[in-house]
Amino acid sequence: MTNAIKQNQVCYRTFHLDQPWSLESYEKIGGYKIWKSVVAGEIKPDFIIQSIKDSMLMGRGGAGFPTGLKMGFVNRDKPGQKYLVCNSDESEPGTSKDRFILSKNPHQLIEGMAIAAYTMGATVAYNYMRGEFMHEFNQCEKALQEAKEAGLIGHHVLGSKISIQIHNLIGAGAYIVGEETAMLESLEGKRAMPRYKPPFPANYGLYGKPTTVNNTESLASIPVILEKGAEWFKSLGTEKSGGTKIFSVSGHVAKPGVFELPLGTSFKDLLKLCGGIRNNRGCKAVIPGGSSMKVVPGKTMLGAEMSYEGMKAVNSAIGSGGVIVMDDCTCMVHALTCIVKFYRDESCGQCTPCREGTGWLHEMLLDILSGKGKVEDVDRLVDVANKIEGRTICAFGEAVAWPVQSFIEHFRDEFVYFCRNGESMISGTKNGK
Repeated sequence: MTNAIKQNQVCYRTFHLDQPWSLESYEKIGGYKIWKSVVAGEIKPDFIIQSIKDSMLMGRGGAGFPTGLKMGFVNRDKPGQKYLVCNSDESEPGTSKDRFILSKNPHQLIEGMAIAAYTMGATVAYNYMRGEFMHEFNQCEKALQEAKEAGLIGHHVLGSKISIQIHNLIGAGAYIVGEETAMLESLEGKRAMPRYKPPFPANYGLYGKPTTVNNTESLASIPVILEKGAEWFKSLGTEKSGGTKIFSVSGHVAKPGVFELPLGTSFKDLLKLCGGIRNNRGCKAVIPGGSSMKVVPGKTMLGAEMSYEGMKAVNSAIGSGGVIVMDDCTCMVHALTCIVKFYRDESCGQCTPCREGTGWLHEMLLDILSGKGKVEDVDRLVDVANKIEGRTICAFGEAVAWPVQSFIEHFRDEFVYFCRNGESMISGTKNGK
């Protein structure tokens, strides 16, 4: 039952308080207690890394890489400067989870960043925010100032020998900056274009120094894991997916919203929290993890659970947790065109398959929408997508290929119908709207 699901246990745990963004409110729930213990030498770096590993916290930005394992890649004892970067460039269509951490619980993120930076031996950390996040940037700046004035961040933290400098930065609105090496290029003052890997950031990152890049939700989870224990966090989720996940639900639901829920929550229960499909219509399709993940037929999703293994079982991924719901009035040709247009516009242009392929895909879809499509164009769309996937420097190639492949796999009849009849199977209009 949805009323039995406990929400907001980790990253959104301050939301019930007045002025949840303030230092005073954060300290009411034990905020900075773990950081103070770390500074006092009561909690050691090895214990922190092992706890994060044991908690089964996976990267919450989309890739799902084990956070504890990633934190351990940088050798903290090796001399020289190291950096931590928080990826708050939340630009994945359908995703709006991190902005609420930034605006309503910034101190927990600051504490998580401080702990992570100290653990990997870094003295400087950057929080890189999406260009449109002006309010969130201001909230983080106020919180950082509060933390500095309290002696929690800066030189000689709380009178110790530990120094941690945190800087908030705001980008210019480019989607590609969400790719970790493109973000490092931007931080260095260059055009945001992904780097070849190897070398990986843990060896050659920001300014050529060892660097770890983590997502906002991942870093904000760290203080709670250390406070309540790895087993507690792990037990919130499933056997293979520990903890909670923030889901941003949009599309054709009665009450779109953002929900922090235990991993393993059924999609049916998530849908109930959103008031169901609007106008009591049927669930036709769902993109479960942001627009770059594979679309799943509605009937399949209604029997799925929101976890890493649950989404793998339906041949998709939990990604960033951006759940886009489509009702039975949706023209899938038009929906795919909107997605492909976004990726065409946001391609950095560095790789030929992506730069040219996204344009070809969009032009073919526009031809179909305008009544000029041919049935063979449906297979041609898949062929172009296949030639983009796996042939680019970063995962942008997969981000545009997977929607095309999966939309046509599950809804091929709509694309063929549009090509043959010059109008949508759903609405009977030329543009499918």
